[in-house]
Amino acid sequence: MKNPMVHFEIPADNAERAIKFYKKIFDWKIEKFPMADGDYYVIRTIDVDDKMMPVQAGGINGGLVERKNPGQMFMNYIKVDDIDETLKEIENNGGEICLPKQEIGKDMGWIACFRDTEGNMMGLHELPKK
Repeated sequence: MKNPMVHFEIPADNAERAIKFYKKIFDWKIEKFPMADGDYYVIRTIDVDDKMMPVQAGGINGGLVERKNPGQMFMNYIKVDDIDETLKEIENNGGEICLPKQEIGKDMGWIACFRDTEGNMMGLHELPKK
């Protein structure tokens, strides 16, 4: 299947409270991952390989972030081969770009965000070329 869901992101008003909740209820492994614009918490719902990729077919992991603005939504990320081309297609078909392409971190690829024709926000993720 082309363009699978590859990551989810949960916004939280209180990260520590949310982490406690998700660990207790679902037994997820959650670890702090410092980022330039604040802390990020990596959520592992399934095991990963040495490249941090899920080892179980169809499984995805995610992250938890401090909510940056009121109404910030839960975000799902779709893997694409070329974010620039995908963003053009989104705009050409009635979608709106909310966050232009930006690098995540060294060797982590790029993300972008769009709003579809129904007002739903979704993320895009492009892996670095090997």
